[in-house]
Amino acid sequence: MRQEVLLYGATGYTGQLIARRAAGLGIPLVLAGRNAEKTRRLAEELGMSYRAFGLADADEICEHIRGFGLVLHAAGPFVHTARPMMEACLRAGLHYLDITGEIAVFEMAAALGPRAAEAGVMLMPGVGFDVVPTDCTALYLKRQLPDADQLTLAIASVGSRMSHGTIFSMLENLGAPGAIRRNGEITAVPIGHKTRTIAFGEGLERFAMAIPWGDVSTAYYSTGIPNIEVFSALHPKTYKWIRWQRHFAWLLRSAQVRHYLRKRAAKLPPGPSARQLEAGRAYVWGSVRNAAGESRTARLALPEGYALTALISLIIAQKVLAGQAPAGFRTPAMAYGPELILEVDGVKWEDVR
Repeated sequence: MRQEVLLYGATGYTGQLIARRAAGLGIPLVLAGRNAEKTRRLAEELGMSYRAFGLADADEICEHIRGFGLVLHAAGPFVHTARPMMEACLRAGLHYLDITGEIAVFEMAAALGPRAAEAGVMLMPGVGFDVVPTDCTALYLKRQLPDADQLTLAIASVGSRMSHGTIFSMLENLGAPGAIRRNGEITAVPIGHKTRTIAFGEGLERFAMAIPWGDVSTAYYSTGIPNIEVFSALHPKTYKWIRWQRHFAWLLRSAQVRHYLRKRAAKLPPGPSARQLEAGRAYVWGSVRNAAGESRTARLALPEGYALTALISLIIAQKVLAGQAPAGFRTPAMAYGPELILEVDGVKWEDVR
C-alpha cells in the first residue's frame, strides 16, 4: 500500500487550502475530483499527481482509490457524497477521513462502524474545525468530571467568512429543525429554540444560539454524556431572522428557493481571503455538569477555522499513514485523545473557574 493520501475534492476552497499546505510541508498527496481540467491545473501548479472521477459508480471509485494509504474527502455537501466514498473505502480497504460537520454523516459512519472494524478500516468524519476542537474539549471536560451528564459546547469565529462549500451544506438543511441530544437520543427542536451569552475569552462575550452542530452526534460517542447542546455566536439581528424563518420552513425547503439561494451564494467570494485566514480567530467554549450540580468549564483560542481545518486534517492524515488508525468508526478525540488539538502551535486549554 502506497504511503500517500488521496485528497478528493481538491479544487474546492478547503480542498485547495489542504493541498497547498501539504505541498508546503512536503506531505505526499494525490489530488482528485470530478472536474479533470481544474484538478489537472492545480496538480501541475503544486507538482502533484491527480485523478479525475465522479462518485456515481462504485466500481470506478474503487478503481481509482485502491492502493492508497487513505482517502481525505473534502467534497461536500457530505450528506450526498460521503456514503459512496465510505462504501468504496470499505470495499478497497482504505481508511476514510472527511471534513464534514453534518450530523447525518456522523451517524451514517457510526452505523457503518461494525463493518469498518471487520474490514480493518477506520472511518473518521469531521477532521477539521468541525469537529476536532469541540470534540477534544468535550473529552477534556469529561475527564475532569467523569460523572457529567450534561455537556454544552459553543463556537465563535472572528474576522472571517464562510466558504461556498459551507454555505451549500447549510442550504441543504435550510428549513430543517435544530437538534440536541436528550437522554442519549438525538432530538429535533425548533431552530433557534435557545440562546445565551457566552464568554469565549476575556472581553469576548458573544450572543449565541443553539445549532445542530456535529458534536450533537460525535460528543456522545467520545464521552458517553447523554445530554448535549451546541451553540454558535451570531449577531442578534441574524438570530431574529432565523427565528422568523421557522414559520416558512415549508417554503425554504422547496427546490426553487434553494436553487435561487445557491445562485446567490455562488456570486459571493469563495471563502476567507488570505488576510482573513491569517488574522481571523476561532474560539471554542465548553462546560459539563453532573447531577449534583458540580461543573467544569474550559475554552480554546484557535487559528481561523478554515486554516485550522487544513492544518489539523493533515496532522491526522499523517497519524493514519504512521499506522495510528484504530479500526471502526472513530471521532478524533476517541482515536487520539483530547491532547490532539494541542498539536496545533500556540493552542492550550484555559480552565475557567
